[in-house]
Amino acid sequence: MLQRLVILLILANLLFFAWSRGWLEQITGSRVHPEREPERLTRQVNPGLVVILPPSAAPASNGSSAGPGAAASAAVSAAAASSVSAAGTCLEAGPFATGAAVSAVAAMEALQPALPPGSWVEVKTERPGSWMVYMGRFPNRDALAKKDEELKRTRVSYESLTAPADLVPGFSFGRHDDRAAADRALEQLGQRGVRSARVVELSAPATQHMLRAERADPALAAQLTALRSPVLGRGFVPCGN
Repeated sequence: MLQRLVILLILANLLFFAWSRGWLEQITGSRVHPEREPERLTRQVNPGLVVILPPSAAPASNGSSAGPGAAASAAVSAAAASSVSAAGTCLEAGPFATGAAVSAVAAMEALQPALPPGSWVEVKTERPGSWMVYMGRFPNRDALAKKDEELKRTRVSYESLTAPADLVPGFSFGRHDDRAAADRALEQLGQRGVRSARVVELSAPATQHMLRAERADPALAAQLTALRSPVLGRGFVPCGN
């Protein structure tokens, strides 16, 4: 048995050696080194058109393709800047109370050299007042706590105040921008058993005045922001600041 195995191994080695030398190509129909086939050269299509580029050619190509994109981006940025300049800048001074606004307007009209006509306007805004349905001011925290226990039994909505200082300690039953609405809320509280509350004014209705240049060109913007006068307060700043 062992002798037969040795003979088979010798025959296998001989066959492999013959195949690796190409002696069996006519029998098997396969080549040991197909990459050396002469036929591969005949299958190439226009081999003379293949050109190997030097390493420096790739960056040059990238640069040439990026050029138009960079130029377009720069053009868009320039157009945006031009559009902003054409639209102008919104600047404003204020807010002023009615009396202070009179002085501010007079100062603007007296400027030398005068500002272009219509380059700025006075804008008036009506600010509503504020009223609170209030209970207090209690002499101490103990009195506040005692009233707190009483109010809990009425199941009305309220909150303990932390400001303004002249109303602390006390309770708020709601804020209103109309005195009539505050009076109605107080009446409803009375119907629910809350007797010692009252309406207090937090701020009175007022008219605010702003001096505004809606679309100031660069020259006007420079002139306005350079103005320094006590009657103009902080002076002209971008709108909304």
